[in-house]
Amino acid sequence: MALEFTVPNMACSACGDTITKAIKAIDPAAIVQADPKTKQVVVETQAETGSITKAITDAGYTVA
Repeated sequence: MALEFTVPNMACSACGDTITKAIKAIDPAAIVQADPKTKQVVVETQAETGSITKAITDAGYTVA
């Protein structure tokens, strides 16, 4: 399923890499597109929405 998140404090591509790694730790097969310019993270995953949100927040980012 495709999930879309707004991450207001994602400032650069390194932030996107950190978020991607956090999500892939939960679902290694996830496809993650993180765009610091639009602050959008799109995830194609079989994991629960709550677990993806928790991975992003545990990595130090805010999900709006």
